[in-house]
Amino acid sequence: MVQRRLPRPAELRPLLRPAPIVWDGTERRLARAASIADLRAIARRRTPRAVFDYTDGAADGELSLRRARQAFARAEFHPTVLRDVSEVDTGRTILGERSTLPFAFAPTGFTRMMNHEGERAVAAVAQQAGIPYTLSTMGTTTIEDVAAAAPNARKWFQLYLWRDRAPAKDLVQRAADAGYDTLMLTVDTPVGGARLRDVHNGLTIPPALSLRTFVDGALHPHWWFNLLTTEPLTFASLASTEGTVADLINRVFDPALTMTDVEWLRGTWPGKLVVKGIQSVEDARRVVDAGADAVLLSNHGGRQLDRAPVPIELVEPVVQALGDRAEVMVDTGITHGADIVAAIALGARAAFVGRAYLYGLMAGGQRGVVKAVEILAAEIVRTLQLIGVNSVDELRPSHVRLRPFG
Repeated sequence: MVQRRLPRPAELRPLLRPAPIVWDGTERRLARAASIADLRAIARRRTPRAVFDYTDGAADGELSLRRARQAFARAEFHPTVLRDVSEVDTGRTILGERSTLPFAFAPTGFTRMMNHEGERAVAAVAQQAGIPYTLSTMGTTTIEDVAAAAPNARKWFQLYLWRDRAPAKDLVQRAADAGYDTLMLTVDTPVGGARLRDVHNGLTIPPALSLRTFVDGALHPHWWFNLLTTEPLTFASLASTEGTVADLINRVFDPALTMTDVEWLRGTWPGKLVVKGIQSVEDARRVVDAGADAVLLSNHGGRQLDRAPVPIELVEPVVQALGDRAEVMVDTGITHGADIVAAIALGARAAFVGRAYLYGLMAGGQRGVVKAVEILAAEIVRTLQLIGVNSVDELRPSHVRLRPFG
């Protein structure tokens, strides 16, 4: 039978210590986030619905995005035990330069809509973390301003080819002059995808203050205050910005893009060239034949063609087809450090994250992006240790498999 007694005051003292009060609201919110899913939940509360849905949503029924995430969920690791994993190296050489982590920040459009700190904040975090950052043609900060905000970051520039090649050529030259070392050509946007959340929310560029957005804005006054008291929200590299994002893509970008244009760009750009939006082995071969240094297996985060191939499922066959001719990278559906580890083990040189850091940006600006990187980095380290490897470079296909459906 258990004997009861009254605790001594000295025994109660350690239990009654109050947690320190955190006065900074952003710090308090971010301290509660232990995963990218947590950052997503905070972002959803902190931003107007149309803004959150622009980031979170995909095309049509959003099957492509859902399938990509389900594919990562099918990853099964094959650990080796009784290994000394007290020290782990997360570094990775990406297109000839060492990155401290095996992932990079993907290009995202209209970033200052998510948070007024925008691309400058993301590039500054990339510089701090020692990973590449890719500025989008549809970014809301100029090529030069991003370079000034993160002078020591490894900066890449993502390009859409316009119907008029002259502006594109000008952007390429500006990127080279500003110290961007890699150009990423996106090739999966002959037309804009049907992003139904944006249609239902009436999202336009710039956001229109309708009755619906006014009511939503009343619930998110901080977001509207930041929008209205900082520089105007526009696409920094585009002159024509009215209407929906799909309208803009259809009006400006070129549906007649061909392999000849890839060859032209290869002859124009002096640095590394990545082609983004590759969704087949044959297209990977074709763009490498045309001079690409790397291919990014991507279905645009599920935001273009619904029912598109799942990028992570293409990694192994594309790596086998290309050999050492070009590097293979992958994006779409990555929300955990273990997703990145799985991608590398399957043969990818690097992974690209987009929504993951945008959730952090919406949750807490630059500090939120830092938190996203910290979460992913910790998950990568922990996964490597549990697998039983000491470095990212040790990962092999034998460490993981994608379980069959069912």
